[in-house]
Amino acid sequence: MARIILDNVAHAYRPDPQDAADWALQPSDHVWEHGGAYALLGPSGCGKTTLLNIISGLVTPSRGRILFDEHDVTALPTEQRNIAQVFQFPVIYDTMTVAENLAFPLRNRGVAPAEIDARVKEIARLLDLTRDLPRKARGLTADAKQKISLGRGLVRADVAAILFDEPLTVIDPHLKWELRSVLKEIHRKLDVTMIYVTHDQTEALTFADKVVVMQNGQVIQVGSPNELFDRPAHTFVGHFIGSPGMNLLPCQIDGATARIGAHVVPLGRAYDIPVGQKTELGIRPEFTRLGAGGLPVHIRRIDDLGRMRLARVDLDGHPLVATIPADEAVSGDQSGLHFDPARLFVYADGRLAG
Repeated sequence: MARIILDNVAHAYRPDPQDAADWALQPSDHVWEHGGAYALLGPSGCGKTTLLNIISGLVTPSRGRILFDEHDVTALPTEQRNIAQVFQFPVIYDTMTVAENLAFPLRNRGVAPAEIDARVKEIARLLDLTRDLPRKARGLTADAKQKISLGRGLVRADVAAILFDEPLTVIDPHLKWELRSVLKEIHRKLDVTMIYVTHDQTEALTFADKVVVMQNGQVIQVGSPNELFDRPAHTFVGHFIGSPGMNLLPCQIDGATARIGAHVVPLGRAYDIPVGQKTELGIRPEFTRLGAGGLPVHIRRIDDLGRMRLARVDLDGHPLVATIPADEAVSGDQSGLHFDPARLFVYADGRLAG
């Protein structure tokens, strides 16, 4: 495995980029530590696959360097980077058996037959493929074929990193949770650097120790799942992480208070926001509750999710989501709104205000 360093890496698919919109990946500096489990998370087109392909060598960056353990690999082809990559759709040999598919990367590198056999059996056991080892891959389901593809990426013990590009897209939904858990278990056993690309926050947050959130070719925030949830550094992170996402309310900041329409919300400390910046108050639905008193809101609907009730409400024309305490009876379409002051955040032009 390797420590992977991005040194001012950027990429554009057009020949003469002029501004930020021309870059598929805006300049980025980042370090992927030995043995870490990372996720690149963001919507389609945000640059996460471009970044993954730069690390793997499928794309040469327009600017910057890629270093594996301080060794510059920017100009090296994929086969010289000692990485394994698992793609969105299965990459296997239909005419080979499952065992032959799993063994193929090892045989290509001259690994001893006894070691190949042991490694194939171990990976097959972890992916629940043991019974299928003698079967031809051609007759298997799409789910099983993708598990073989995962196994081919995992079977080598000597790789610098394993890169996953939306690997569970073709997997049946009820198997996804199981396979995410399997990948976590394999990561613990193999102690290898893994980088996982996905647009699904559940996949990212359950797989990764560190999540890299991307938007419009830019890395917005890097943090643990708890850090991204508890303290989003950008309104995009607050909105993208969480289900439902963070409430964001346009406001005016005056020292230690925020004004939302005719209502004043105490902030706990003073903020000095430069004139002209767009200011918003952010708070997650989990820390916003309905109850007697508080800010007057109009209830549009209540969603009973079994484990909790969520109210869709309007505060001076601004929509937001609040939780309803288990012991709170709600009648009519009017109620009061309460914020947990320790969970209120102020954003200026989308960025968390200091």
